[in-house]
Amino acid sequence: MCSICGIVNFLDTYEKTDIVSKMNRSMKHRGPDASDIFSDKNACLGHNRLCVVDIENGKQPMSVMYGNKKYTIVYNGEIYNCDELRSELEKAGFSLMTSCDTEIVLLSYILYGESVCDHLNGIFAFCVYDGEKVFCGRDRFGVKPFYYALRGNDFIFASELKALLAHPKIDAKIDRYGLWELLYLSPNFVSGKSVFCDISELDCAQCLVFDKSGIKKRTYWSVEALPYFKDRDHAIEKTRFLVSDAIKRQLVSDVPLCSLLSGGLDSSVVSAIASEEYRKAGKVLDTYSFEYEGNKESFEKSLFQPEKDDDFALLAARYLKTDHTVLTAPTSEVSKRLFDATLCRDLPGQADIDSSLHYFCEEIKKRHTVGLSGECSDEIFGGYPWFYRPEMLFSDFFPWIHSPRLRPSLFNGDIANSDTGYDYMRDIYKSTLEECPTLKSDTPSMKTSRIASYLSVKFFMSSLLQRKDRMSMASGLEIRVPFADHRIYEFVFNVPWEIKFENNVEKALLRNAMYDKLPDCILWRKKSPYPKTHNPEYLRSVMRMLGERLLSGGFLKEYLNRERLSEILSSSSTWFGQLMGGAQLVAWLIQFDIWTKEYGVDINI
Repeated sequence: MCSICGIVNFLDTYEKTDIVSKMNRSMKHRGPDASDIFSDKNACLGHNRLCVVDIENGKQPMSVMYGNKKYTIVYNGEIYNCDELRSELEKAGFSLMTSCDTEIVLLSYILYGESVCDHLNGIFAFCVYDGEKVFCGRDRFGVKPFYYALRGNDFIFASELKALLAHPKIDAKIDRYGLWELLYLSPNFVSGKSVFCDISELDCAQCLVFDKSGIKKRTYWSVEALPYFKDRDHAIEKTRFLVSDAIKRQLVSDVPLCSLLSGGLDSSVVSAIASEEYRKAGKVLDTYSFEYEGNKESFEKSLFQPEKDDDFALLAARYLKTDHTVLTAPTSEVSKRLFDATLCRDLPGQADIDSSLHYFCEEIKKRHTVGLSGECSDEIFGGYPWFYRPEMLFSDFFPWIHSPRLRPSLFNGDIANSDTGYDYMRDIYKSTLEECPTLKSDTPSMKTSRIASYLSVKFFMSSLLQRKDRMSMASGLEIRVPFADHRIYEFVFNVPWEIKFENNVEKALLRNAMYDKLPDCILWRKKSPYPKTHNPEYLRSVMRMLGERLLSGGFLKEYLNRERLSEILSSSSTWFGQLMGGAQLVAWLIQFDIWTKEYGVDINI
């Protein structure tokens, strides 16, 4: 993985190198192995490289001459159908000089033009410049980031918001709409935009052309509702093939690769297929699981987390014969890294869910450069309760946000009293439900499952992928997500709900497809989400941190309602997802304060 950035202007000629160099340096963590810049009279493109495949020959920016035109690419990602594309390129007369996917994407653009993204299976964000225009593309699920802004005749783009904010003409301003996203919706965000004024995001499955006439965008892919004419056995076998194929394709690496193994179904499936392939090659797969200091003594069972992961992770590792390492995050690191995690996201995020992953990724990077994760399975196969509980899905707001008015109520003045913000976010939710593709022939349960999956992929999964990308790439660690393969989503989206939820078991289709890969105690284990710390010292720690930050002034000191915060902390309910309770709320406030101060955010309400 890497970072990309650049400035393109076809109407004004000026020196752009100094600005792009500054933007590029701000993302050096994403590509610690090499950095370079391409520049001519119209464009300046920057790149930081994390070497994974063809270390010697994959340097970027990469340029080739074809006909009378020079094409230059900056690219961030991994393409998993390189063998097929290579064959097609060679048949078309191209001679490839490297074994890296950067060259394949560049030549595929020359061959297929603006339909190139249709031919790519992978995670990517890239920009190709040919002297007359730039073409930019992003993968179907938005695994790799791409932000951009227009300032005058400048088209400015980057992998991370911090790089755009390093441009002298781009300020960290947010209006009431951005503030509403932060208070009602985050760590989810509305796709295709950012909370900052006049900074946009190239949406999932979108491509963009910029030339003298301006910007033109289009969506090149979306999931389609189709009738399913096959039987249960076909669904199981097709799922088995697609999932196994996606995992095998993502094992290609010229640097050390590992798998994240929690002992839950999804990570165990990924590790099972990967370890099987490693054994065929006479190798042993390395796996990691995560734990927190003091959790064994402080763990409390809940509906969403009925049991600890650690015993299941060790059991899975023994069964799969992997070389397993348990990483334990000290409470002090989980608290301290709230600062680092905020800077990684360029936004307040998921509190200790972010900061702990930041720590774990840094530890993994000491031995490995690539990791496989089980992320994205729940959104596709139906692992969340709103898939089978319509009262959650149709409750007028995002079902994983249990109390949407909670965070606004923490603030005094118009922020807390405004119904307009709630109505704005609710309308976005309702419009998303309405745009979901369905069939007239769908049963009520099938329609519900389609809508739940569509909504979850667009919002919930998107935020998890953003978290994974930012926290891992902060250490130059590439995390791959095999379940985020569009072929899997396209197929499972149309499988009848009765097969996906057989015997009222979540993700029954995936479990049945992997019947012989895992022991029953893991294969049929109830979902257990990413672990959080149960150590009471963490809450004490973040409360001390919040108190210290309030003394330094700023937005929180002016607007925070401390009495309301005390009321909320006296309850034991969660406010986002399955694990974010009182301690995470305090940590989110700390991240919000860090963000406003470190980025000099101008909040116009």
